[in-house]
Amino acid sequence: MGEGFRIRDGRADDLEAMVRIYNHFVRSSHCTFDVQPFETHQRRDWFESHARGGRHQLLVATRDGEIVGYAGSGPFRPKEGYQTTVETTVYCDPRYLGRGIGDGLYSTLFSRLEGESIHRVVAGIALPNPRSVALHLRHRFRPVGRFTEQGHKFGRFWDVEWYERPFPGWGPASGPLSIPSGIRPP
Repeated sequence: MGEGFRIRDGRADDLEAMVRIYNHFVRSSHCTFDVQPFETHQRRDWFESHARGGRHQLLVATRDGEIVGYAGSGPFRPKEGYQTTVETTVYCDPRYLGRGIGDGLYSTLFSRLEGESIHRVVAGIALPNPRSVALHLRHRFRPVGRFTEQGHKFGRFWDVEWYERPFPGWGPASGPLSIPSGIRPP
């Protein structure tokens, strides 16, 4: 990662900076389909669901004490059978795009997730977004399908391409999985 950047666990007092970064993309980009900026308190539940460790983690990148990006892994879907799949997200302060922050965040996140009971990592990318596509391809994701005109923002429809990455962490590090009787993991 670029010189002068550090990565650490996200903390509750980082949330305001993360919301500031995210709101930039809410206002100016189709990469999120949120259309109204958030107040910090509106994102507390999101923060809590991603910052508990195990499969669901939240990391921040800092430079001189300032939050300049974040990445996380969270639940893909709420149904119990999806618990070994996580969905990732990564956002960087627009002043620091193209400086390797996303790569550093993803490398650290995936390293931290090793040994967790994760079988697949997924990410949805609203197209076009060549930087995000390149980032995900560098981190061994592969495209698995495109939903056409999935989201509507700025007066038009946008396609979303889904990417997945097999994950080597299939195992009991996060404790036993709650798998209904009669169903066995692959």
